Amino acid sequence: MVFLTEDIKFPPVESASVDGVVAMGGDLSSARLIEAYKQGIFPWFDQGDLILWWSPDPRMVLVPSEVKISKSMKSVLKKQLFKVTFNTAFEEVIKNCSKITRKGQDGTWIDQSMIEAYVKLHEMGYAKSVEVWHQEKLVGGLYGVDMGHVFCGESMFSKMSNASKTAFIYLAQKLEKENYQLIDCQLYTDHLYSLGAREILREEFIEILKA
Repeated sequence: MVFLTEDIKFPPVESASVDGVVAMGGDLSSARLIEAYKQGIFPWFDQGDLILWWSPDPRMVLVPSEVKISKSMKSVLKKQLFKVTFNTAFEEVIKNCSKITRKGQDGTWIDQSMIEAYVKLHEMGYAKSVEVWHQEKLVGGLYGVDMGHVFCGESMFSKMSNASKTAFIYLAQKLEKENYQLIDCQLYTDHLYSLGAREILREEFIEILKA
């Protein structure tokens, strides 16, 4: 296992463990985070532990044009129950993501250091958010890191049924119009699969990322 020092360079993703861990340690400086995402690497670790840097193989991704909208979701969108905005409440979104309880997880990996690091990335124009509102209240959303032609999704939350799905669908439709090639969903979940995401080889993902 490679331990990172002050040098922000990462080992090649091909050297990752079977689980996809590339390295550990280092910090969440903006320069290191940007370098990580350029290499197809992201941080994910338990609160209080050393930072773990991941590049799983296979990689869960969505081609924006392939987003699946079920009949029930089409009905929800048609009713215009929600108002959707982009990059208007980034800090609120990431803080809400940090508070959501998730199946099979104790606590959250989005601690205060992560929040501060990604708020800085947002201020630099890299980290972006989608907000879903109902009656002027923030009820869902997502955030991630925008690499120009690949949007690296980080986390989403929902306080109302279908709110996070709405955020994801609106994001996919916006990125399709802007000719983005992929939304990086990182790891497989049934929820993402139901929305049209699929697994591809890490090698293929890196090729697209670096194109």
